[in-house]
Amino acid sequence: MLTRAFVIIVTFSLWAPSVSSAGMSYAAMSLPHETALPAYVQPPDPRFGAIEPHDAPEAAAQLGLAWGRARFNWAWVQPDGPDDWVEVEFAEADLQGEMTAGREVVGLLIGIPDWARDPDTGLPRGLYLPHDDPGNTWAGFVRAAVSRYAGRINHWIIWNEPDVWDETNTGYTWPGTVEDFVQLMRTAYLTARAANPGAVVHMAAMSHWWDVEYGRELYFKRLLDALRADPDAAANGYYFDAATVHFYFNPAQVFELVELYRGMLAGAGMGDKPLWLVETNAAPSDDPAWPVAEITKKVSLDEQAAYMPQALALALAAGAARVGIYKLIDIETDLVANPEPFGLLRLDGSKRPVFETTRVALAYLRGAEAVQWVDRHTVGRAVWQQGSRRVTMLWSRLPEWLTARLPAQTAGATLVDAYGKERPLAPQDGEYVITLPAAPCQQTVGDYCMIGGPPVYLVEALAAGAPIPAMTGDGVRPESSEPAATPYPAWPWQ
Repeated sequence: MLTRAFVIIVTFSLWAPSVSSAGMSYAAMSLPHETALPAYVQPPDPRFGAIEPHDAPEAAAQLGLAWGRARFNWAWVQPDGPDDWVEVEFAEADLQGEMTAGREVVGLLIGIPDWARDPDTGLPRGLYLPHDDPGNTWAGFVRAAVSRYAGRINHWIIWNEPDVWDETNTGYTWPGTVEDFVQLMRTAYLTARAANPGAVVHMAAMSHWWDVEYGRELYFKRLLDALRADPDAAANGYYFDAATVHFYFNPAQVFELVELYRGMLAGAGMGDKPLWLVETNAAPSDDPAWPVAEITKKVSLDEQAAYMPQALALALAAGAARVGIYKLIDIETDLVANPEPFGLLRLDGSKRPVFETTRVALAYLRGAEAVQWVDRHTVGRAVWQQGSRRVTMLWSRLPEWLTARLPAQTAGATLVDAYGKERPLAPQDGEYVITLPAAPCQQTVGDYCMIGGPPVYLVEALAAGAPIPAMTGDGVRPESSEPAATPYPAWPWQ
């Protein structure tokens, strides 16, 4: 049973809250100010991107994003026939802006215009014709897109969440069977490779939970089985070069599900295919700027801010080749498409607290190697190497303030809070002693909070290969539940 506790502020704490409740706002404790960050932000790490960064390019540059997904909805791009090319969601100016900024564009191909839809099946007309047959309308669209942007857009995701099977749901996009989807992939892969030999073709992302919630075998597994049954698939790379997934709300499950899907690829003999987590986030349900009528998960603004660093690190630890944030900024059409606000930025461009925690996380994850999730109990701990230094990220997984103790391997280190505030840290009796803020814990999963508390980063000058010490206690509670008599003294430069 999880219980909320009061906090004692001890002398090695980063924070100086004026109240002691574990449910207080951490954004208020460490205001989401923009702090100076190390030069690790630039150049951007190619693994990290976001959905539609062209909608807020200055913010994308502040985060150091390296890529972004842009959608090409066939029904909008070619509304009246194959000779159309209407720039609706992503214009030539957007592409030029992304290229100038050095961000790679990943295209998403989806949708069926009325003129190209088979009235009997709902599929693209001529889908089962050869990919070079003029009657295959889907092939025509893929050819037009890939040829038009060859050399400028080389990554193409084919469709989105075909596992959403409820026709009444706004996320429903695919009217066919798994076998029909194999044909869609076959057509797209052969067409794209013919139009641009350098094209990288991605399998559509899966949402995962649609099948889990209804006790169905995972669509991803059924699709892999159908691909293996195709006699020509193996000779053509199984019609995809990279797998793609979308996972939300629970950072521990991000780790588990990335591992699960990579395991399914390996079990199908496709373990050499990279897996991208293209969408992840935890939409807040308490932002006054966007009241939520139907809440998917109870998530506070503070929890969203804590989620993103945890999810980014754990996705890499599980083996994700790239990670994308859904999304950078809310736009007007999201009010209809999304029940909740997912943007790091609001409609008016103001920053949610998650923007700054993401900026800090990306700075300390830039170039991260050998990312590991080494502790998964009351304290979460992820460790990685960043050049000549080791970064350890720690967070409380309970609605209580916890103390983590790590044997010191250096004479001193730097401790950084979730918003980038730094302070030197000296060992105490041979250990680094670190206080971890309580998780707001609006929802639990098993014995832990769905989203842990705001993380802290311990930065040490340790070369690769240095041993990773075990904690001397898995999240020791503070010795007293009484509020601190005085707040922690101001930082020297405040």
